[in-house]
Amino acid sequence: MTKKHDIIWLESIDSTNDEARRRIDTLDNLSVLSALHQTSGRGQRGNTWSSTAGENLTFSIVLKYGTGHADSHKEGKLPAVRAIDQFIISEIAALSVVDCLSSHGISAQIKWPNDIYVGNKKLCGILIEHSVRENLLSSSIIGIGLNVNQRNFDVNLPNPTSMVLCRPESFDLPSLLEEFMEIFSGYCTRFINITGGYSRLRKLYLGQMWRMEEDAGFIDLRSTEEFTGRIKGLSDIGHLLIEDTKKGELKEFAFKEIGYIL
Repeated sequence: MTKKHDIIWLESIDSTNDEARRRIDTLDNLSVLSALHQTSGRGQRGNTWSSTAGENLTFSIVLKYGTGHADSHKEGKLPAVRAIDQFIISEIAALSVVDCLSSHGISAQIKWPNDIYVGNKKLCGILIEHSVRENLLSSSIIGIGLNVNQRNFDVNLPNPTSMVLCRPESFDLPSLLEEFMEIFSGYCTRFINITGGYSRLRKLYLGQMWRMEEDAGFIDLRSTEEFTGRIKGLSDIGHLLIEDTKKGELKEFAFKEIGYIL
């Protein structure tokens, strides 16, 4: 992977993920679409992502994969990634945000699968959409909404915070995005399809997980049952493993099957 990222700034767009999908055939690997204002930003579980214009980073990264190591290098693409290993992209995105925040003195953790929390407050949301060809990823669109300079939030939002509320200084958005992309690109180079890379990446991710090995309240969305449990880790494909402390059994949850009681 020799090509550096390209960042395209947009004044206003409905959703950077939607725009990336519309342009996917013309965008190179590691292209970034960043909007000063999103009119229809999207979050996980079909939620909207609300962000004050010009105060935060709302952007999407396009990743394109080859079918092997040789053609990936020649075509400026990432090495091949099996569809079954797709959670590594969530790990890379989330860890990149945590590292970027850490460089500014903000200690954050990853609320599985890829929200970023400071304490019990949400600082960043990530929405990832993959395209699959046969058993390999062909492309990914990684949408990131990072609260940066916003001080006032909609009262209906349950627990938002921002970088400026964590560390009272104003942040330059273009410089911050460049810094983030250097970190993100470095993760891609060091871990994607590198011998032992996935296991090292998983260890880093688990080391930053919010509520890891803590007694906490959860809701099993499959049955609406509330229970107290401890996050014990992840399955091979990135499902969340929680030990029900009352029943003493280990439960496995896919995305949208578990809720957190804050």
